[in-house]
Amino acid sequence: MLRWLIAILVLANLLAFVLASGLLGALPASGEREPSHLNRQIHPDWLTVTPVASADATDQAVVGGPTPLAPIQASTLTQ
Repeated sequence: MLRWLIAILVLANLLAFVLASGLLGALPASGEREPSHLNRQIHPDWLTVTPVASADATDQAVVGGPTPLAPIQASTLTQ
């Protein structure tokens, strides 16, 4: 009984590998999700990227820097 279960699990794993690797062809869901999305852009060449100026960078968080200390006062608890 256990041998049949192991054989069925091995065959199921082989079938899953064949389907995942694409040996039987591409899956229907593997195509483009929104093929008309790029066609609906009006002027994609007008889009420009500008670096952040130092005056605007003051609002940005510093990644990896020290965290600011919170204004919390600690006291002993009374029972």
